[in-house]
Amino acid sequence: MILGAHVSVAGGLHNGPRNGKSLGCESIQIFTRNQRQWKVKLLETNEIESFRNEMDVSNIQIATAHASYLINLGSPEQSILMRSREAFSQEFRRCEELGITYLIVHPGAHVGSGENSGLKTIAESLNFILEREQDCQTQILLETTAGQGSQLGYRFEHLARILLQLKEPNRVGVCIDTCHIFAAGYDFRTRQGFFHTLEEVEKVIGLAKVKAFHLNDSKRELGSRVDRHDHIGKGCIGLEAFRLLVNEKCFDELPMILETPGGEEHYRDNLEKIRNLIK
Repeated sequence: MILGAHVSVAGGLHNGPRNGKSLGCESIQIFTRNQRQWKVKLLETNEIESFRNEMDVSNIQIATAHASYLINLGSPEQSILMRSREAFSQEFRRCEELGITYLIVHPGAHVGSGENSGLKTIAESLNFILEREQDCQTQILLETTAGQGSQLGYRFEHLARILLQLKEPNRVGVCIDTCHIFAAGYDFRTRQGFFHTLEEVEKVIGLAKVKAFHLNDSKRELGSRVDRHDHIGKGCIGLEAFRLLVNEKCFDELPMILETPGGEEHYRDNLEKIRNLIK
């Protein structure tokens, strides 16, 4: 695995790789923009060059980005939908300019329109964006969700249905968040449960589609449908599930990124816990 964390870019995007290096990360995840605002200025040449240079000297193997939480590619409201598509296109282009490998996004929420309608709208949004941004080599990753509210993507079948509707499915993969799938009802705390969950992924999505993991324990119980991250081994998932995951050979080359509470202040402890689980 290529272990890392979601790091701060306060003071400039180039600080993402620097912060990752200082923590001992091999991969990083960043926000390429203020994720609480719709408006974003274009990247300047010096910002792009500084980020790429820091990536080179930091020895970070893979950089990923997380899309803004404001974006809803499944919205039934036309104004929000178009705004989301435009914002995501901008983020997609920013990742391409920065040389970021994966752009991770929550698929979207149906906001009362129903799951079938929401999944169809998400697929249409992705087709629209992929056709518009033909030159982008960055791969989009649909993140599994906890299913809180009307969020879609809490079942592997949701992601499979979106992928089946894409005109260019090779440009889209999946990111599995451990907290989210646990909250959604997938129990992988035991060896039997872990391999059963892997079988479900293979049967429904295909393990080859999985390109990244978010490593988070869960503050809430199995099937709660509540998205609350906890420190590794301190939540309802426990250490054994993470031991099984980080020693699974088919995921050796994938980035596994921490999003545990407290950010960089606690990442070192969580990174050490994960590394101590590796055989």
